[in-house]
Amino acid sequence: MRARFPTLTATLGLLALAGPAAADSCGDLIDRVVAETQATLVKRTADFAEFSAPDGIGMTLACGELSATGVQFRGTPLPAGYFELFGRAGHAVTGLAADELAQAARTARTAAATTRHSNVDAGKVLVTCSLSGTREAPVTACAVIERDERR
Repeated sequence: MRARFPTLTATLGLLALAGPAAADSCGDLIDRVVAETQATLVKRTADFAEFSAPDGIGMTLACGELSATGVQFRGTPLPAGYFELFGRAGHAVTGLAADELAQAARTARTAAATTRHSNVDAGKVLVTCSLSGTREAPVTACAVIERDERR
């Protein structure tokens, strides 16, 4: 019986030193984005993820104190579900209504067609869209970016 106590004491000591497992907030956001959008995780680092969605749509997620998610597509016309996908991804990250985020992205994308880049203030987030590339293969990139409410 005495032989067990040193082993048990050593094991408990190591567990105490290990402490609680660190939370993976980026992993949690990735899981929410995948669940909300049905996108496939392609690549992940500690604070960034890339996804593949239907119709050749790419998605990104930057994790941190303030997070952002983006939806990118090369070509024209945009796939029919582009803005709805954007809204669902934004909802997964921010908790804001998907339809409102989708509408903000539509507004920003429409303005970006003439200005190349446009922002729409959506309260606690900024919705931004840009157009780049050639007329034959334009790249549409829209993102929802959390704002620092402390400023």
